[in-house]
Amino acid sequence: MTLPLSSPDNDRSLSQLSIMKEATDQIKDFLQFIALQFIEHPDQAELRVAEVSEDRVNFRLIVAQSDVAILIGRNGFTASAIRNVMKAAAIRQGMQAGLQIHSHEEERQRMAAIEAGEIIDDGSGQDTEED
Repeated sequence: MTLPLSSPDNDRSLSQLSIMKEATDQIKDFLQFIALQFIEHPDQAELRVAEVSEDRVNFRLIVAQSDVAILIGRNGFTASAIRNVMKAAAIRQGMQAGLQIHSHEEERQRMAAIEAGEIIDDGSGQDTEED
């Protein structure tokens, strides 16, 4: 059986992918801009993106240890404000977005735990422990 190359479902799916890519790029640009306004060591900052599903994307901002506290802010208010703006932008595009802020040391520990099989990185932003 041969399926047509173009169908309403295929066109919709391609359109959704295009919208998600554009929205992801816009949110990524926003996060980079905001992070650079706050942090003291921009040369050490990394922003990683994981597309979890067709409507969910997670961002992991990895910065110097001293910058983690700055980005999280007193009682987490700065990180909460950044996440709220990011989530609002994602919702406008019909998607969900998450943000985790880590130091390089925390990221190294996380990667070592993944490699050792201690946790599973499913891209959801919530690492799960292996039983």
